[in-house]
Amino acid sequence: MNIEYMKMEFENFLQPEQIVIHAPMKKHTSFKAGGDADFLLTPETEKQIGHIIEVCKRNNVSYYIMGNGSNLLVRDGGYRGVIIKLASNFSKCVLLGETLECQSGVLLSRLAKIAYENELEGLAFASGIPGTLGGAITMNAGAYGGEIKDVLHSARGIDMDGNIHELVNGELELGYRTSAVQRKNLVVLSGVLHLKQGNKKSIKVMMDDFDARRKSKQPLELPSAGSTFKRPVGHFAGKLIEDCHLKGHAIGGAQVSTKHCGFIVNIGQATAKDILQLIEHVQETVKDTFQVEMETEVKIIGED
Repeated sequence: MNIEYMKMEFENFLQPEQIVIHAPMKKHTSFKAGGDADFLLTPETEKQIGHIIEVCKRNNVSYYIMGNGSNLLVRDGGYRGVIIKLASNFSKCVLLGETLECQSGVLLSRLAKIAYENELEGLAFASGIPGTLGGAITMNAGAYGGEIKDVLHSARGIDMDGNIHELVNGELELGYRTSAVQRKNLVVLSGVLHLKQGNKKSIKVMMDDFDARRKSKQPLELPSAGSTFKRPVGHFAGKLIEDCHLKGHAIGGAQVSTKHCGFIVNIGQATAKDILQLIEHVQETVKDTFQVEMETEVKIIGED
């Protein structure tokens, strides 16, 4: 890829501050590990996203669309291509009565706060989840008995050819950490949430309770990507790992959390290789001990 040529292409419709060359992805992911991306672009409109995809396809350049980086690991060799980041730059949100219409980069914590401030219930469960609406819809994020599917009316997504699709809740096929968004290889651009009137004090009590539970059980003080593994059918990932006596097991700067075995944490200068080797070790150990396959929730991209 000709970096200078691609930079000139992007400058036709993006501002200089929206274009970062050789971007250190450890600064853009919650694991705080991994290599550089050739380009990190931060579009603010759907039109800009479409232009970026068109330029990449025309020049045969790979691209990947990310949110807040709370569920992503970039390998140490970095990403040869373009990372399109939809986070605070792509997070407009409009409240119309009991309906929230939002771009996909809005943080779930912000949505929960908006709902609380307007005495709307349905998003208390999301107040401590570090990801964006786009990621939440893609994975049907949930916690403490609530899921995004419970409040989601519809979502707009873009496919790898730049075509826009609008899907209502039923068409999204939202299940445990899965959706039609994944199967159709779409990237969420926006979502419409339907909430309902509630009692502000009751909502606050619920949010405070969830927050206290997270702080007591999860290693929030260390870099991680949240729950590393999906919950295997009939089991709990953290318990399987703990029963394999892997609590605190470390490879390099990566460690199975001593607070919650479902989390792999960066205890200091972990490389992506450290994290990936620890993930593989956990998977092999659980498989050998309990004959259970451990599937990662974390998205892994880039080169070794």
